[in-house]
Amino acid sequence: MPLMPGAEPYRHDGGATGVLLCHGFTGSPQSLRPWAEYLAGRGLTVSLPLLPGHGTRWQDMRPTGWPDWYAEVDREFRALSKRCDQVFVFGLSMGGTLALRLAQKHGAAVRGLVLVNPSVKADSWQLKAVPLVRHLVPSVPGIVRDIAREGGTEVGYERAPLDAVHSLRGLWQVVRRGLPQVTQPLLLLRSRVDHVVHPSNGELLLSRVSSTDVAEVVLERSYHVATLDHDAELVFEKSHAFVRRLSAPAEEGGARG
Repeated sequence: MPLMPGAEPYRHDGGATGVLLCHGFTGSPQSLRPWAEYLAGRGLTVSLPLLPGHGTRWQDMRPTGWPDWYAEVDREFRALSKRCDQVFVFGLSMGGTLALRLAQKHGAAVRGLVLVNPSVKADSWQLKAVPLVRHLVPSVPGIVRDIAREGGTEVGYERAPLDAVHSLRGLWQVVRRGLPQVTQPLLLLRSRVDHVVHPSNGELLLSRVSSTDVAEVVLERSYHVATLDHDAELVFEKSHAFVRRLSAPAEEGGARG
């Protein structure tokens, strides 16, 4: 099945500091491509993979689940770790959830986390009803394009397969249980108005992680897909400053091998 235009993965070989970017549920690398290119333009090694079942048609996502999505970012993280002296993990929405799971599994090998509107729990009654409804209805309207900027577009599915939503709920449970295992420096960027992920997700996350180096930035002018919205440049600048602060020695050392 051919990829949707703009859904292609993106990689850039730069210096000794690497960044893995994880896109969101039913989305694609397009939602993070400007962020990835911004980081690449500042000398970082960047990997932005396409998650299994994404970027083609929603029916292709039905047989996939969170272990498949996690396996892809885990492979990319391991590849970056061989190439770079240190690796940061960034994520949007469910991409932030996957980033937290990587932090739980890889410990100090994850140098730091930058999370934009990450999700860790079900808030609406519709989400809580998914375990039953998925046996009756194969899909529901999608969640892409929550963008305040006029003309803002996101490449993703118009429908969300409920079997995949059910698997996402399983990922949330696993990640919530492991939040105390997260000790890495953490930058949380959350939108004041988000029609997809309730602000209580960020509050729960910050209350349970064990990280001591934590910063929170509230995005006043953007909705859920802040990386394509009015505050995109702020997201890019804050995340790059975060990486620079924590990785200056590695950057001075240059790329490996």
